[in-house]
Amino acid sequence: MLQRLRQAGLVWPTALGLAGLAVLVGLGTWQLERKRWKDDLIAKITARVSAPPQPIERAAALLRRGDDIEYLHVAARGRFHHGKERYLYAPTRAGLGWHVYTPLELAPQRFVWVNRGTVPDDRKAPALRAQGQMAGEVALTGLVRTAMHPGAFTPNNDVAHNLWFWPDLAAMSASAFTDAGVETLPFGIDADARPAPPGGLPQGGATRLALPNRHLEYALTWYGIAMTLVGVYAAFALGRLRLPASKP
Repeated sequence: MLQRLRQAGLVWPTALGLAGLAVLVGLGTWQLERKRWKDDLIAKITARVSAPPQPIERAAALLRRGDDIEYLHVAARGRFHHGKERYLYAPTRAGLGWHVYTPLELAPQRFVWVNRGTVPDDRKAPALRAQGQMAGEVALTGLVRTAMHPGAFTPNNDVAHNLWFWPDLAAMSASAFTDAGVETLPFGIDADARPAPPGGLPQGGATRLALPNRHLEYALTWYGIAMTLVGVYAAFALGRLRLPASKP
């Protein structure tokens, strides 16, 4: 068989074809594995978002134990420090907008950062949405966020000008608090849309919950290319094999 492949000039095309086929099938299989992972993630998010909120202290205890608390629905009570708001760049189809991150004091010198929601650029200044700057103790519910990292093309945060492109909670805390005794929890909360603050701003419910899940489509694409490769190789090889074998 190998001799016939040599005579037909098919040794290298066969080797390259098998290597390409292995890569394409591997990519398709990887996408199926990604689909299983994404399906599990979506199921987890759906279950946690719809579950009754748990006390925030339970979430902190679970995290210390090493448990996964991402998207856990929690309830918290405390006092907002509106003067320490941090603004995360959040453009929308309607125009430039901002996520408003505000530290919530749960107990003396103990804080958690809360993404209160979005405001349009023309209402970014606190004075233009004074109704929503709630004083005194407030109660809120929201989703825990821990896995917050910059993307490959995310600009660096401009801490000096309070311009944030990704929620670096540790840097937010360092820029907002100078007291060494302050403790901030190692996770944030995305506030629920309801109840809305007086005046409607910031608009809560900013968590992105509709995750794209096109991995089956990608898998079928890779498998389809693999089948095409097999067909092209078969047609090429049959054509070469029909040629008379060259005499040694």
